[in-house]
Amino acid sequence: MACRISELVLDCRDPEVLARFWCEVLDFVVLDREEDGAIEIGPREGFGGAQPTIILSPGDEPRKGKLPLHIDVNATDRDMDAELARLLAAGAEFADVGQTGEEPWRVLADPNTSNYQF
Repeated sequence: MACRISELVLDCRDPEVLARFWCEVLDFVVLDREEDGAIEIGPREGFGGAQPTIILSPGDEPRKGKLPLHIDVNATDRDMDAELARLLAAGAEFADVGQTGEEPWRVLADPNTSNYQF
């Protein structure tokens, strides 16, 4: 039997801001709030489905260099330009990671400045 990814745990400065952002981007909901400030978000059907949940864990330690994880997302119900506009309105910002401009995707940073590709 193989394993599946059940949760992704991301350290961040402000779990509330990231929870709002990623819930908007992924159509997730808040599933749980811990006493330490961590917030678990995930699909409306909750934990245990095909999609992993995301735990946003508070952390103040500064990051140096490239982050070890980025999240790639793809639009499911609109074209890329419309989705790009939606993500920018939700708080994403363009990020330069050395791309040439010829790539078919765009690099954005979420409000926690974690890069992800679209």
